Amino acid sequence: MAQKAKVLVVANRTAGSEELLGALRERAEESPAEFHLVVPASPRGASWMFDMNSGHDAAEHDLEGALQRIRDLGLDVDGEVGDPDPVAAVSDSSHAGGYDEVIVSTLPKHLSKWLKLDVAHKIAHTTGLPVKHVEAHSRAESAA
Repeated sequence: MAQKAKVLVVANRTAGSEELLGALRERAEESPAEFHLVVPASPRGASWMFDMNSGHDAAEHDLEGALQRIRDLGLDVDGEVGDPDPVAAVSDSSHAGGYDEVIVSTLPKHLSKWLKLDVAHKIAHTTGLPVKHVEAHSRAESAA
Protein backbone atom coordinates (compact mmCIF):
# COMPACT_ATOMS: atom_id res chain seq x y z
CA MET A 1 0.00 0.00 0.00
CA ALA A 2 1.29 3.45 -0.90
CA GLN A 3 2.35 5.68 1.94
CA LYS A 4 0.04 8.63 2.53
CA ALA A 5 1.36 12.07 1.67
CA LYS A 6 1.53 14.37 4.69
CA VAL A 7 -0.19 17.66 3.91
CA LEU A 8 0.12 20.65 6.22
CA VAL A 9 -2.93 22.93 6.01
CA VAL A 10 -2.75 26.52 7.32
CA ALA A 11 -5.96 28.49 7.77
CA ASN A 12 -7.55 30.86 10.22
CA ARG A 13 -11.04 32.23 9.68
CA THR A 14 -11.33 30.23 6.43
CA ALA A 15 -10.54 26.87 8.07
CA GLY A 16 -14.07 25.53 7.59
CA SER A 17 -14.79 27.23 4.26
CA GLU A 18 -16.33 25.39 1.32
CA GLU A 19 -13.36 26.39 -0.85
CA LEU A 20 -10.83 24.82 1.50
CA LEU A 21 -12.96 21.70 2.04
CA GLY A 22 -13.21 21.32 -1.74
CA ALA A 23 -9.44 21.70 -2.15
CA LEU A 24 -8.80 19.05 0.53
CA ARG A 25 -11.30 16.68 -1.09
CA GLU A 26 -9.59 17.18 -4.49
CA ARG A 27 -6.16 16.61 -2.94
CA ALA A 28 -7.32 13.38 -1.29
CA GLU A 29 -8.70 12.15 -4.63
CA GLU A 30 -5.27 12.63 -6.32
CA SER A 31 -3.49 10.18 -3.98
CA PRO A 32 -3.75 8.99 -0.37
CA ALA A 33 -3.09 11.86 2.05
CA GLU A 34 -3.31 12.71 5.71
CA PHE A 35 -3.85 16.32 6.73
CA HIS A 36 -2.61 18.38 9.67
CA LEU A 37 -4.47 21.66 10.18
CA VAL A 38 -2.68 24.53 11.91
CA VAL A 39 -4.83 27.50 12.90
CA PRO A 40 -2.57 30.41 13.90
CA ALA A 41 -3.81 32.16 17.06
CA SER A 42 -3.80 35.50 15.26
CA PRO A 43 -5.43 38.25 17.29
CA ARG A 44 -8.47 39.77 15.57
CA GLY A 45 -9.67 43.33 15.55
CA ALA A 46 -8.31 46.09 17.75
CA SER A 47 -8.10 43.97 20.91
CA TRP A 48 -4.71 42.53 19.90
CA MET A 49 -2.97 45.71 21.07
CA PHE A 50 -4.11 45.00 24.60
CA ASP A 51 -3.96 41.21 24.67
CA MET A 52 -1.63 39.25 22.42
CA ASN A 53 -3.38 36.03 23.52
CA SER A 54 -6.80 37.23 22.39
CA GLY A 55 -6.67 35.14 19.23
CA HIS A 56 -6.25 31.78 20.96
CA ASP A 57 -9.93 31.20 21.85
CA ALA A 58 -11.12 32.14 18.36
CA ALA A 59 -8.45 29.90 16.81
CA GLU A 60 -9.46 26.99 19.06
CA HIS A 61 -13.10 27.47 18.00
CA ASP A 62 -12.15 27.62 14.29
CA LEU A 63 -9.94 24.54 14.66
CA GLU A 64 -12.62 22.39 16.32
CA GLY A 65 -15.29 23.33 13.78
CA ALA A 66 -12.98 22.80 10.81
CA LEU A 67 -11.69 19.43 12.04
CA GLN A 68 -15.27 18.18 12.33
CA ARG A 69 -16.18 19.40 8.83
CA ILE A 70 -13.03 17.80 7.33
CA ARG A 71 -13.66 14.51 9.15
CA ASP A 72 -17.26 14.58 7.88
CA LEU A 73 -15.73 14.35 4.37
CA GLY A 74 -14.05 11.11 5.43
CA LEU A 75 -10.55 12.62 5.45
CA ASP A 76 -7.74 11.75 7.86
CA VAL A 77 -7.00 14.97 9.79
CA ASP A 78 -5.66 16.24 13.08
CA GLY A 79 -4.74 19.76 14.10
CA GLU A 80 -3.44 22.32 16.52
CA VAL A 81 -3.56 26.01 17.36
CA GLY A 82 -0.29 27.58 16.25
CA ASP A 83 1.83 30.67 16.74
CA PRO A 84 -0.03 33.94 15.96
CA ASP A 85 2.39 34.50 13.04
CA PRO A 86 1.30 32.07 10.28
CA VAL A 87 4.85 31.66 8.93
CA ALA A 88 6.16 30.87 12.44
CA ALA A 89 3.22 28.49 13.02
CA VAL A 90 4.16 26.57 9.86
CA SER A 91 7.83 26.60 10.74
CA ASP A 92 7.06 25.20 14.22
CA SER A 93 4.80 22.51 12.79
CA SER A 94 6.94 21.59 9.78
CA HIS A 95 10.00 20.96 11.94
CA ALA A 96 7.89 18.61 14.04
CA GLY A 97 6.18 16.85 11.16
CA GLY A 98 8.10 16.17 7.96
CA TYR A 99 5.41 17.25 5.49
CA ASP A 100 5.31 16.74 1.74
CA GLU A 101 3.29 19.83 0.81
CA VAL A 102 1.40 22.80 2.25
CA ILE A 103 -2.05 24.23 1.54
CA VAL A 104 -2.61 27.84 2.66
CA SER A 105 -6.17 29.18 2.86
CA THR A 106 -6.78 32.93 2.97
CA LEU A 107 -9.63 35.38 2.78
CA PRO A 108 -10.14 37.16 -0.56
CA LYS A 109 -7.47 39.65 -1.59
CA HIS A 110 -9.35 42.77 -0.40
CA LEU A 111 -9.77 41.30 3.13
CA SER A 112 -6.67 39.17 3.63
CA LYS A 113 -3.80 40.38 5.80
CA TRP A 114 -1.97 37.16 4.89
CA LEU A 115 -2.01 37.99 1.17
CA LYS A 116 -0.73 41.51 1.85
CA LEU A 117 2.11 39.91 3.86
CA ASP A 118 2.76 37.35 1.06
CA VAL A 119 2.40 34.49 3.55
CA ALA A 120 2.11 31.69 0.95
CA HIS A 121 5.39 32.72 -0.72
CA LYS A 122 7.15 33.09 2.64
CA ILE A 123 5.95 29.62 3.69
CA ALA A 124 7.22 28.12 0.42
CA HIS A 125 10.57 29.84 0.94
CA THR A 126 10.82 28.80 4.61
CA THR A 127 9.82 25.15 4.13
CA GLY A 128 11.08 24.44 0.61
CA LEU A 129 7.78 22.60 0.05
CA PRO A 130 5.23 23.05 -2.73
CA VAL A 131 2.51 25.43 -1.53
CA LYS A 132 -1.02 25.62 -2.90
CA HIS A 133 -3.01 28.77 -2.16
CA VAL A 134 -6.79 28.55 -1.72
CA GLU A 135 -8.71 31.82 -1.64
CA ALA A 136 -11.87 31.38 0.39
CA HIS A 137 -14.76 33.69 1.10
CA SER A 138 -15.36 34.73 4.67
CA ARG A 139 -16.99 32.15 6.90
CA ALA A 140 -20.30 34.02 6.96
CA GLU A 141 -20.50 34.04 3.16
CA SER A 142 -19.58 30.38 2.78
CA ALA A 143 -22.18 29.35 5.37
CA ALA A 144 -24.98 31.16 3.52
